[in-house]
Amino acid sequence: MTKSFTRWVALFSIGLGIAGSANAAGMSLGEFEYQNSCAQCHGMDAKGDGPVTSFLRNVPPDLTMLQQNNDGVFPFASVYAVIDGSAQVDVHGRDMPLWGNRYRKRVANDPDGDFSPADTEMYVHTRILALIDYLASVQAK
Repeated sequence: MTKSFTRWVALFSIGLGIAGSANAAGMSLGEFEYQNSCAQCHGMDAKGDGPVTSFLRNVPPDLTMLQQNNDGVFPFASVYAVIDGSAQVDVHGRDMPLWGNRYRKRVANDPDGDFSPADTEMYVHTRILALIDYLASVQAK
């Protein structure tokens, strides 16, 4: 078995483990990701009322209003940039974790390791897209 193939299998296994957990719970990967990474601050209903908001510097936004606050168009690029960490958000302090960096560290800390930068970015991109897909599904009508 080649080293490249072994890396792909390990990376795929990370994703399958997460997707399998989501599927077992009867939810999409994006909803699973939201509940595990976002609900603490944004709340289970994505309205910005999570259980840790009283500890934050900034009130988390109501994520169900993203489309409505953008003239009826879901702001895909800006949402991606905020989740990935490439957007400038609150230059004087940032409560929002840099999820792209956290996802990259998760791959870097995998015991099978030695993933190429392209493998790592594919993993990060897939997780962010799943989360964005879920956020698009909870937009206020």
